Amino acid sequence: MPINYTLNEKGNPLQPQQPKKWYANAKSTGNITLKTLGKTIAQRSTVSHADTQAVLAALTEVLVEHLADGKIVRLGDFGAFQVSISSEGIEAKDKFNASLIKGSKVVFRPGIDLKEMLNNMKFEKI
Repeated sequence: MPINYTLNEKGNPLQPQQPKKWYANAKSTGNITLKTLGKTIAQRSTVSHADTQAVLAALTEVLVEHLADGKIVRLGDFGAFQVSISSEGIEAKDKFNASLIKGSKVVFRPGIDLKEMLNNMKFEKI
């Protein structure tokens, strides 16, 4: 099934005098909850839905704990999760302090199977 996309016209905020350009934006077809994932996994395995839900809930908790400890969490061929931060730049290294850190996010790097899916993806304009 192809990934749906729309086109949005955007200008460069750093150079507003330049002409705007059109960019593709992926459009989702809905959401899948952890509960739905658990049911789907249970249907495709010999594990019960309750056991699948328990494992997914525990995975979420453990993932948060390890990321908060600064670990990279590698889930085999699925991919890896890691915390990334952004900060203001400062001219002198010894003047840097944590108040200059402006944000953090969780970065996901896909594994082999997801990279292959991305490489073989089809697109359809809606």
